[in-house]
Amino acid sequence: MEKQFYITEEEQEKCRRVIDAFVELYEIEDEDILLVDAGRYGFVKLQCYTQSYGFEELDTYTDSYSLFEGLWEEWFSLNVFMLAREMQLADVLYEDLFNNLPKEKQSKLIGKKDYFAKKAGITL
Repeated sequence: MEKQFYITEEEQEKCRRVIDAFVELYEIEDEDILLVDAGRYGFVKLQCYTQSYGFEELDTYTDSYSLFEGLWEEWFSLNVFMLAREMQLADVLYEDLFNNLPKEKQSKLIGKKDYFAKKAGITL
Protein backbone atom coordinates (compact mmCIF):
# COMPACT_ATOMS: atom_id res chain seq x y z
CA MET A 1 0.00 0.00 0.00
CA GLU A 2 1.37 3.39 -1.00
CA LYS A 3 1.68 6.06 1.70
CA GLN A 4 -0.42 9.15 1.10
CA PHE A 5 1.23 12.51 1.66
CA TYR A 6 -0.80 15.52 2.68
CA ILE A 7 1.97 18.09 2.33
CA THR A 8 4.66 18.47 -0.32
CA GLU A 9 8.34 18.73 0.55
CA GLU A 10 8.31 22.27 -0.82
CA GLU A 11 5.44 23.25 1.50
CA GLN A 12 7.18 21.58 4.44
CA GLU A 13 10.19 23.82 3.88
CA LYS A 14 8.00 26.91 3.52
CA CYS A 15 6.16 25.98 6.74
CA ARG A 16 9.47 25.66 8.58
CA ARG A 17 10.36 29.20 7.47
CA VAL A 18 6.99 30.45 8.76
CA ILE A 19 7.54 28.72 12.09
CA ASP A 20 11.02 30.24 12.35
CA ALA A 21 9.59 33.70 11.62
CA PHE A 22 7.20 33.42 14.55
CA VAL A 23 9.71 31.94 17.00
CA GLU A 24 9.05 34.75 19.52
CA LEU A 25 5.45 33.53 19.85
CA TYR A 26 6.49 30.26 21.48
CA GLU A 27 9.04 31.90 23.74
CA ILE A 28 6.37 33.85 25.65
CA GLU A 29 6.18 32.20 29.07
CA ASP A 30 2.42 32.49 29.52
CA GLU A 31 1.63 30.86 26.18
CA ASP A 32 1.35 27.10 25.86
CA ILE A 33 1.97 26.73 22.14
CA LEU A 34 3.83 23.88 20.56
CA LEU A 35 4.34 23.40 16.82
CA VAL A 36 5.05 19.86 15.72
CA ASP A 37 6.32 18.65 12.37
CA ALA A 38 4.01 15.69 11.70
CA GLY A 39 5.95 14.58 8.62
CA ARG A 40 3.70 13.61 5.73
CA TYR A 41 0.66 14.95 7.59
CA GLY A 42 1.91 18.54 7.79
CA PHE A 43 2.36 20.63 10.92
CA VAL A 44 0.27 20.66 14.06
CA LYS A 45 -0.20 23.62 16.41
CA LEU A 46 -1.00 22.43 19.93
CA GLN A 47 -2.06 24.85 22.63
CA CYS A 48 -3.80 25.31 25.97
CA TYR A 49 -2.03 22.55 27.87
CA THR A 50 -3.38 21.20 31.14
CA GLN A 51 -1.90 18.28 33.01
CA SER A 52 -5.21 16.45 33.31
CA TYR A 53 -6.30 16.78 29.64
CA GLY A 54 -3.13 17.48 27.70
CA PHE A 55 -3.49 19.95 24.84
CA GLU A 56 -7.05 21.18 24.50
CA GLU A 57 -6.70 22.81 21.07
CA LEU A 58 -5.01 21.65 17.91
CA ASP A 59 -4.86 22.83 14.34
CA THR A 60 -3.27 20.98 11.43
CA TYR A 61 -1.64 22.84 8.53
CA THR A 62 -0.58 21.51 5.16
CA ASP A 63 0.28 24.81 3.49
CA SER A 64 2.49 27.69 4.52
CA TYR A 65 -0.05 30.44 3.88
CA SER A 66 -2.69 29.00 6.23
CA LEU A 67 0.03 28.31 8.83
CA PHE A 68 1.18 31.92 8.49
CA GLU A 69 -2.37 33.23 8.95
CA GLY A 70 -2.96 30.97 11.95
CA LEU A 71 0.25 32.06 13.67
CA TRP A 72 -0.36 35.70 12.74
CA GLU A 73 -3.83 35.62 14.34
CA GLU A 74 -2.35 34.02 17.46
CA TRP A 75 0.47 36.59 17.67
CA PHE A 76 -1.87 39.50 16.98
CA SER A 77 -4.49 38.45 19.55
CA LEU A 78 -1.88 37.82 22.21
CA ASN A 79 -0.18 41.18 21.67
CA VAL A 80 -3.44 43.15 21.59
CA PHE A 81 -4.43 41.46 24.83
CA MET A 82 -1.05 42.20 26.47
CA LEU A 83 -1.18 45.88 25.42
CA ALA A 84 -4.74 46.20 26.69
CA ARG A 85 -3.71 44.66 30.00
CA GLU A 86 -0.81 47.12 30.31
CA MET A 87 -3.23 49.98 29.64
CA GLN A 88 -5.68 48.55 32.19
CA LEU A 89 -8.44 48.03 29.65
CA ALA A 90 -9.63 44.87 31.39
CA ASP A 91 -13.30 45.86 31.35
CA VAL A 92 -13.39 46.22 27.53
CA LEU A 93 -14.83 43.39 25.44
CA TYR A 94 -12.20 41.41 23.58
CA GLU A 95 -13.64 42.45 20.20
CA ASP A 96 -13.15 46.11 21.14
CA LEU A 97 -9.63 45.85 22.59
CA PHE A 98 -7.84 46.74 19.35
CA ASN A 99 -10.14 49.71 18.69
CA ASN A 100 -9.42 51.08 22.17
CA LEU A 101 -5.67 51.14 21.59
CA PRO A 102 -4.05 54.40 20.44
CA LYS A 103 -3.78 54.68 16.63
CA GLU A 104 0.02 54.55 16.86
CA LYS A 105 -0.09 51.18 18.64
CA GLN A 106 -2.69 49.90 16.17
CA SER A 107 -0.43 50.81 13.24
CA LYS A 108 2.58 49.22 14.88
CA LEU A 109 0.70 45.96 15.46
CA ILE A 110 -0.69 45.83 11.93
CA GLY A 111 2.76 46.61 10.51
CA LYS A 112 4.17 43.51 12.16
CA LYS A 113 2.24 41.33 9.70
CA ASP A 114 4.43 42.60 6.85
CA TYR A 115 7.51 42.07 9.03
CA PHE A 116 6.59 38.42 9.69
CA ALA A 117 5.60 37.84 6.04
CA LYS A 118 8.94 39.15 4.82
CA LYS A 119 10.81 37.10 7.42
CA ALA A 120 8.87 33.95 6.40
CA GLY A 121 9.10 34.60 2.66
CA ILE A 122 5.31 34.82 2.35
CA THR A 123 3.66 37.12 -0.21
CA LEU A 124 0.51 38.75 1.13
